[in-house]
Amino acid sequence: MSTPRDYDTDPGRFRVGAGLTARHLTGGTSLYALLAERLRHVPRVLDIGCADGALRAELPQVVGVDAALTLLREHPAPRLMGEATALPFADGSFGAAVAVNMLYHLPDPLEALREARRVLAPGGMFVAATPSRADSPELAEVWRPSRTTFDAEEAPELVAAVFERVEVERWDAPLITLPDAAAVRDYLVTRFVPRERAESASRQVSTPITLTKRGAMVWGFRGL
Repeated sequence: MSTPRDYDTDPGRFRVGAGLTARHLTGGTSLYALLAERLRHVPRVLDIGCADGALRAELPQVVGVDAALTLLREHPAPRLMGEATALPFADGSFGAAVAVNMLYHLPDPLEALREARRVLAPGGMFVAATPSRADSPELAEVWRPSRTTFDAEEAPELVAAVFERVEVERWDAPLITLPDAAAVRDYLVTRFVPRERAESASRQVSTPITLTKRGAMVWGFRGL
């Protein structure tokens, strides 16, 4: 099932999650920094579901689009409001398009994948990042991720249904260390666990706890 979209009704949940990752990332490089390094040579990049501009902070040639006005207001221009399934851009407008942790919000991600391909120039590339259903196994006794419409297990097949060539980069490593129960609670809340339940679950977890992050970046390449 698709994951709820609450970025206008509860933007604090998203902001807590972003801050939590920034503060407690203890292994590797941030996802946005990795994407920026790979896309630095592309003159115009579309960030689909750009939120408040995490990718733009790493990559100045980014154009943002998002359906959540509350977060979009904080993204530097150029930015447009729009749905991933009906992008407000002409065919072939971008050299690359990015969708980080957002396609699982859609009942049918294929619609958005087709739109992403449409706005790419011939030879352009698309990348989607998404977590695995086996993410954060250290919390298995108190929480497990729900299956979504676009998780790392199925994302490569979905992207391959639209793009001519696909590459998959998986991550499976201890990357985040939560220092105390409050951080565990916030981590669970950002994953849509009700706050009261997250509070109770956080007290059952020994801290500090290092979480193994599992997921994938799936690259799709448009033919010439």
